[in-house]
Amino acid sequence: MLDLNELPFINYCMKSFLVLPFLLIASFGFAQSYNPDLVKPKALDKYDDAIVLLKEERIKEAIPVLQECILIDSNFVDAYLSLGAAYGQLKLYKEAVLLYEKAKAKDSIYFQVYKLPYAINIAGLGQFESALTIVDEFLNIPKISDRSVNAAKYRRKCFEFAIDYQKKHPNQDLYRFNPINLGDSVNSIYAEYYPSVTVSDNILVFTRAGMHMREDFMESSMSKKGFSLAKPIEGDINIEPKKGAITSSQDGDWILFAGQFSGQGFGNFDIYKSVYTPNGWSEPENLGANINTEFWESSPSLSPDNRVLYFSSNRPGGYGGKDLYVSYRNADGRWSPARNMGPDINTKGDELAPFIHPDNQTLYYTSDGLPGYGGSDIYLLRKNVAGQWGIPENIGYPINTIENEGSLAVSADGLTAYYASDRFDSRGDLDLYQFEMRPDIRPYRTLYVKGFVTDQTTGKGIPSSVELFDNENNKALMKVQTDEKGEYFITLPTGRDYTFTVNRKGYLFYSEQYTLSKKEADSTYQKNITLQPVALHANFVFNNILFKNNSYELPSAAFIELDKLLQVLNENPTIKLEISGHTDNIGKQEDNLLLSTNRAKEIVSYLNSKGVDGKRLSYKGYGASKPIADNNTDAGRSMNRRTEFTVTEL
Repeated sequence: MLDLNELPFINYCMKSFLVLPFLLIASFGFAQSYNPDLVKPKALDKYDDAIVLLKEERIKEAIPVLQECILIDSNFVDAYLSLGAAYGQLKLYKEAVLLYEKAKAKDSIYFQVYKLPYAINIAGLGQFESALTIVDEFLNIPKISDRSVNAAKYRRKCFEFAIDYQKKHPNQDLYRFNPINLGDSVNSIYAEYYPSVTVSDNILVFTRAGMHMREDFMESSMSKKGFSLAKPIEGDINIEPKKGAITSSQDGDWILFAGQFSGQGFGNFDIYKSVYTPNGWSEPENLGANINTEFWESSPSLSPDNRVLYFSSNRPGGYGGKDLYVSYRNADGRWSPARNMGPDINTKGDELAPFIHPDNQTLYYTSDGLPGYGGSDIYLLRKNVAGQWGIPENIGYPINTIENEGSLAVSADGLTAYYASDRFDSRGDLDLYQFEMRPDIRPYRTLYVKGFVTDQTTGKGIPSSVELFDNENNKALMKVQTDEKGEYFITLPTGRDYTFTVNRKGYLFYSEQYTLSKKEADSTYQKNITLQPVALHANFVFNNILFKNNSYELPSAAFIELDKLLQVLNENPTIKLEISGHTDNIGKQEDNLLLSTNRAKEIVSYLNSKGVDGKRLSYKGYGASKPIADNNTDAGRSMNRRTEFTVTEL
């Protein structure tokens, strides 16, 4: 039987082909015109030199030697084949295909068993239908080994997937994939990988491999002029040599990474956190037993509100080798026990490199267990209206290729992606590249809201919890904690209206609706918020409790604020409140009085149903007797139609 492992420069396994020792084949049992024994001795000597370089994976150095072999003997078919394979390793598929075709022209019979590598390089050019035809021809060759058959069948399956994907995405052919090397300021002769960008797209962080298995975390500033010269991230996080994937929080205040820190870990690689302080990055902190195990944990990605952590682990109990897991940060800052993201996302293969976009709705990751083009591909997940993850979607050729794809990071505006690749123009090993995202695989467009939360009395910033709700379904989309100065930064998808709430123990909550559904994407809004301390006679006007005309039925949006009021009542168990209703001056006075009373009563009834002692609550309708604005305008009357509460006893 003929096994592809015998072919010069090619070892085809189930996923890829690698450089192995090169053995010239004297005969394949076919009639042929090419005879390796008749190759000129000088060309054979050069070929031996090339084989040494190829065994050492010095492919670029081997290429001119192989070219010299062909100059010495233009009928040296094995030199053409090995040179074609070398170009294929460098992803120069066009050059590789031309060389295979020259070898075929020299001896089509001898070439038959090389049809699989030939097909793979044709697929590298995106010509999947042609590649499929050639693979079928290869499978019809008699007496090829089972291993070779399995390798060919695997590639056949990949090519069929690619053809089917093209049919389902006809506009894919309009997309121009043009990765741009980030240049010498970022890339080096060593490998660069795991890029991550802050939400403002002004800082790029990544991992750089070094000598003797060392890895360092690097950063580069991004501007319209380009990238600054990358430098090691300052602080203790670069002291230990054994590190891996790194990610920055969207606000740039946290760094999470995988590493092996002596005496601090649970076993293999663990996930650590470092926080930016006025004195630089803090000492790395192990995220603890709810995240890390004695097994391998890596490739962390943090949601834009810093509350959800996605990562990969090979711990027992998963669906394959490495699975994606998720953990949620509780109000006390601790992480919940990590849970597997399930069989719809994880496979029998490896799932790696999750990246949650600032829209908090789109997740990218790699998998070699889902249908794809070969090796590991990049997939995206989107949340549905219920907030659940949908089905993984392959992001397609030519971003995904016949090779293994690695981690992907996408800018906040969704237009630019960053990834690591060993393309033909790399400086050494893996380099970082950027490219324009295809429109249909971009994340949702986002808006940014930032500001300060301060004490209404003192004006000083206060650490608080800022929560964002979708007005359409009242679901909490995001929750962020302000820093010690009360500053917050939050990203949110466009096309929706929201309610912001702010909570801090000892204060009345803050709530306000934001009509942003028609606002322009990538805009930044400033919103400074003041909180009232819980005090006698402190007053709060509900913003979300907007009753329908002549109705006292609570609107669906009311429960966002009422549940926040429940939190205030539970945190301050001795305070008592009066719930008051107010109207404008349109209509009969007695009707307005009754309507306002019923509206206040309805709120008290809801709070009672949630366990609040009735002795702590009173209600009263004031009709139009206490206006806070002019009743002669629509805007004024709208402000007067309100419900509110007042602290009556501490």
